Amino acid sequence: MSRTNELDDTDRRILNLLVRDAKLPYSEIARQLHVSGGTIHVRMTRLEEMGVVRGATLDLDLQKVGYGIQAFLGIFLLKSSFCDSVIKQLRGIPEVTSLHFTTGSYNLFARLACRDTQHLRNVLHDQVQQIEGVERTETLISLEEVFNRSVQLEEAAQPVAG
Repeated sequence: MSRTNELDDTDRRILNLLVRDAKLPYSEIARQLHVSGGTIHVRMTRLEEMGVVRGATLDLDLQKVGYGIQAFLGIFLLKSSFCDSVIKQLRGIPEVTSLHFTTGSYNLFARLACRDTQHLRNVLHDQVQQIEGVERTETLISLEEVFNRSVQLEEAAQPVAG
């Protein structure tokens, strides 16, 4: 059974509230959903055990903490057999903030956060491009992140009163 099929409307409503504000106290979620605080706690524990909720993260304004360059990196591998070892090494580079398997031209697609263009150049030249199995890379620098959001979960259609 798919994990999304295991979620009911209460789970979805809890998650939607937390997507909007992850610091929302369980007591406030309970008040808004007209359930007990214990219900929220039990549901959140279950969602974490299911792997639906994978912890909480802090959303930093990277520009304000000195990381003014966001870049996307298309990575071409010499052979697909290098994939696991390349991923392992990319995981060790702190500036790589996310990594995806992709279809299309690239084998892997990464997001990087760097202080400036010189920092980006150093990460690319001294680290990423030195990884065995990386044939070449293609870099796209983000001029501005317009928005970044989590998905809002759909609730089941409410039955029509009648």
